[in-house]
Amino acid sequence: MNSELASLETERRNRASAAIDQASTAELLQIINRQDSAVLNAVQSAIPSIASALDAIVARVRAGGRLFYIGAGTSGRLGVLDASECPPTFGVSPELVQGIMAGGESALSRATEASEDDPASGAADLLGRGFGPSDILVGIAASGRTPYVIGAIEKARAMGACTGSIVCTSQSPLAAASEFPIELPVGPEVITGSTRMKAGTATKLVLNMLSTGLMIRIGMTYGNLMVNVQPKNEKLRDRARRIVAEIAHLPRPEADTYFDLAGGDVKRAVVMARLGIDCEGARRRLEEAGGVLAGVIGKEKNG
Repeated sequence: MNSELASLETERRNRASAAIDQASTAELLQIINRQDSAVLNAVQSAIPSIASALDAIVARVRAGGRLFYIGAGTSGRLGVLDASECPPTFGVSPELVQGIMAGGESALSRATEASEDDPASGAADLLGRGFGPSDILVGIAASGRTPYVIGAIEKARAMGACTGSIVCTSQSPLAAASEFPIELPVGPEVITGSTRMKAGTATKLVLNMLSTGLMIRIGMTYGNLMVNVQPKNEKLRDRARRIVAEIAHLPRPEADTYFDLAGGDVKRAVVMARLGIDCEGARRRLEEAGGVLAGVIGKEKNG
């Protein structure tokens, strides 16, 4: 193995799992579970860095920018997954949070990891998505050294865009290339080099924090309720109606009436009920508040 690669935390052999193939099924699972405990500690230690990155993301998005993730292999797939879940969960445009991965869409289900070695390809894929100086790019690479991702980050910085990174090693080239690095040194994997395990779990936790934190900050929730939910199936319609009933302090039948009058728009239904105005009036009030429900009816009071 290349000596540089062999020295990476993500490539070292884990002594705790060296004989995992000889363990009983229960022992095998205990080994994996014990190793997973390191993930939470690594993420906890990175909270200050995650907070700095999130504040930068929120500032860019509030100014009209968009959030992009870019990665290769598992890292790329996790970025695409997180981005794809934002529209159905928070009712935002698919343009707001986007995931780019080496090899394109086909690489989501069929590994094409060879494409990760080309920095120019990363920069080209970024520009191909219409990335601009007002946007923010988060590069994801467990090793912190993937050329495809570093090439994209360097291009974004040259354009004057904001950049962040999520890596699972210390003092990596990717962290050094980005303005807001998030380092998650989870240690050697249970299966040597299989970064879909601890590194992948840590990365997913941080992506959850970044995208969910962004949506909270730009008013896509009211308290911890998904007021921008798009009621496109029976489960989501029921959830939306329950949200209206809870925020508007109404019995379910009355809340359902407002929900129907609002055309299935949770926020409009709540404003109609709380302020006693019609659907058009609710639409105008929300527009004046930038779509933020708390800006119209005030913030949720605990208890």
